[in-house]
Parts: sequence; structure tokens; C-alpha cells
Amino acid sequence: MQQERTRPVTVPAQAQTGAVEERLTYTLTEAARRLGISRALAYEAANRGELPVCRIGRWVLVPRAALLRLLEDGPSEGRSA
Repeated sequence: MQQERTRPVTVPAQAQTGAVEERLTYTLTEAARRLGISRALAYEAANRGELPVCRIGRWVLVPRAALLRLLEDGPSEGRSA
């Protein structure tokens, strides 16, 4: 019988240490998915200033810290019912 050769399995460094490094920014599509809203609504909220974004060229990015702060504190403007 001929012995079958297999390649060793490599495990990414972050999986070995258990630490997962989060990105500092999300695209609007990723932020919308995390918020549970549509992509269109995320773009509307960004254009109205309700969703904090930073624009780099054509890229519209949502800082992770700002997104977390928004989720913790709610919108900065008070809404009346």
C-alpha cells in the first residue's frame, strides 16, 4: 500500500490565542446588518446625520466606537412622541 501524503493543517494565529481583533470601521452595509436595518435606511440615516460616518473618498465608513456608543446611548437628539 502506498502511504497518502497530507498537508499539515495551519491554524490562524488569532484562533490559537482565542483573541479576535475587531476592525475599527464598518461599511454602511455591515453596520446596517449589525443594526438590523436595511442598507437603504443606513444610507438615509448617514445622510441625515443620525448615523455617524467618516467619508474617505467614495467610501462611507461607520466607526465601530461610534456605532457602539449609538447603541448604548441611543440617538443624540431627543424625540418627542
